[in-house]
Amino acid sequence: MRHDPPTTPTVDVVDDYHGTPIADPYRWLEDLDDAAVAAWVAEQNRASEAWLDQTPSLRQDLVTRMRELIDWPRRSAPSRRGARWLWLANDGLQDQDVLVTADAPDGEPRPLVDPNALSEDGTVALAGASVSHDGERLAYALSSAGSDWMTWHVREGATGEDHPEALSWAKFSGAAWLPDGEAFCYGRFAAPAEGEEHEAANQGHQIWLHRVGTPQTDDVLVHHAPNDPRLVFSPQVTDDGRWLVLTGSRGTERVNGVWLADLAGLDDPAQHPEELAAAVRPLLADFDALWGVVDSEGEELLVVTDLEAERRRVLAVDTADPARRRELVAQDPVDTLADVARVGDRLLVRWLHHARSRLTRHRLDGSPEGEVALPGLGTVGAISGTREDRQAHLTFAGFTQPASLHRLDVDTGERTEVWRPALAFDPERLTTEQVGVPSTDGTTVPAFVVRRGDLDLEAGDHPTLVWGYGGFMVPVTPMFSAWWLAWVERGGVLVVPSLRGGGEYGTAWHHQGKREHKQQVFDDAIAVIDWLVAQGWTRYPRVAITGRSNGGLLAGAVLTQAPERLGAALPEVGVLDMLRFHRFTIGWAWASDYGTSEDPEELRWLLGYSPLHAVSPGTPYPPTLVMTGDTDDRVVPAHSYKFAAALQAATPAQAGPILLRVETRAGHGAGKPTSVVIEERADALTFLLRALGAAPDAEEASPGA
Repeated sequence: MRHDPPTTPTVDVVDDYHGTPIADPYRWLEDLDDAAVAAWVAEQNRASEAWLDQTPSLRQDLVTRMRELIDWPRRSAPSRRGARWLWLANDGLQDQDVLVTADAPDGEPRPLVDPNALSEDGTVALAGASVSHDGERLAYALSSAGSDWMTWHVREGATGEDHPEALSWAKFSGAAWLPDGEAFCYGRFAAPAEGEEHEAANQGHQIWLHRVGTPQTDDVLVHHAPNDPRLVFSPQVTDDGRWLVLTGSRGTERVNGVWLADLAGLDDPAQHPEELAAAVRPLLADFDALWGVVDSEGEELLVVTDLEAERRRVLAVDTADPARRRELVAQDPVDTLADVARVGDRLLVRWLHHARSRLTRHRLDGSPEGEVALPGLGTVGAISGTREDRQAHLTFAGFTQPASLHRLDVDTGERTEVWRPALAFDPERLTTEQVGVPSTDGTTVPAFVVRRGDLDLEAGDHPTLVWGYGGFMVPVTPMFSAWWLAWVERGGVLVVPSLRGGGEYGTAWHHQGKREHKQQVFDDAIAVIDWLVAQGWTRYPRVAITGRSNGGLLAGAVLTQAPERLGAALPEVGVLDMLRFHRFTIGWAWASDYGTSEDPEELRWLLGYSPLHAVSPGTPYPPTLVMTGDTDDRVVPAHSYKFAAALQAATPAQAGPILLRVETRAGHGAGKPTSVVIEERADALTFLLRALGAAPDAEEASPGA
């Protein structure tokens, strides 16, 4: 049964941008609490459901296969505090990961925090956790329905009992325990006005000290920046318990400041928190570079920075005189330094070599001790270990292999695989290669190509999915995704390019795809599509573009700029209204990559690619499924609502379809229940397979049906 999307009413709203009138006919869809918007969303979902359900056996087959591909045990690298080991675990189909504890890294785990017991629909998630230095207390944060807002609680490790307090309106910050385990620092905002929890701009971030067993009203303000309300702070306490470090950045801008308090010079910060607040002083507050504190060594901080090193290096910075700095690990001539872990008396340095991981060991003075052998083309996950440990733990994953667990002897560099999940597929049947694609300015853009080993690329005409991000200096490295695997199993080709704007090649690579150069990101993606067709691997009606968040912007921009090159588009939780993104929640923070419409010159950049404003009436846009969540308070769903409405109004009846799928009680992605992920990814695959004519199903209708 056909159910067309509703015709969306328009309103007469015209804004004046520096003398340029710009209409916003779907402004009414920004009111997320309006009953009319809720009714419109319900109609859109009914239309999407009807289209997707035209091939019910295909859809159900994909649900079944997604469930099989996700149903394998998962775990993070274990970390130690005191005598207690902790890690995240999931038996496969649990809606939420469980924080477990054990007496050894390979010991029998016991649940410490199980969010699955906290809601019937599985939408309460563990959003953060911090363990006291002795391992006896846990601060853990819960979020609901995918919201970025989280509430901190305190649990005793030995008994599993909670203290009575609940610390609300926390966001964008972890928690850092003081050495005695009686108090911790955390970041939060002032409570938003009722009804504005998902739209109000998040500014005025603050670091507070909470003493265990006391109400939040007794918390003491440790640090904030009333004259710079866009600073967002993150606390950490060095592994020796000596220094409280506060890192402050203006949203997603890749420069930051560092503030410091010497805990050794204070009597009892938990009892006299005002002394802690007074002790906080600026250390690196010129905002001239990226400064990431790894740990301390005596009177020095070990810091990763891109100061005079676009691919980053490691310095030792004197806490008494930050101008006194020693270089420990120099910038590499080719590879980008991704992060550093201090374990025992070694530094473990993870590098990006053409977007894939390599790992080196160094003494604390920076002298190199060689490369750690890794099991292939993939990504080293977070490295765990303390200064008392002689062994580190890490995960390693690739496009065709989910994360396995490895133990590293930091003295010898010997790596041992200690755990690998049982899988419902044979990774040996799949292959990953990396190719170089010339972009519009002659720059080579690397791209990973994942396919079945028995698939002959030269035979051509393969349905091809291009997934990209290209922003905020975020590197895209090999990662495992069950829905990508399901795509490849069915004969699809997956292409993941390292677009400009990312962090694969350091600061310059980022700058070439931000602000006035943002169009280069979309040019890179279109160049990749053209190259794939030129190789004879596919043809334009068999190519789809997709991405999430900033990657949703990518998908929307490529769709509106080059619709003739696509057989389908799948923009997810995308930033799509580039003139108003900065008005909602944390959107203002993205100006470092985009600029804002408040500035006339930046308005010109934004109008050059804003997907919402690039929609052209009468254009035969290819089949498009816009996806979002109704409680997304990162990229508010109004972006997707307005973009879908504009596309539906512009697309002739013989083209499309243009569909909007809105997940209820779901946010930007974090904390989404496994059961919801399975249904959502199956729908995405159903759409792509049908839209690209790759669904060998007897019930299949034409893409425009």
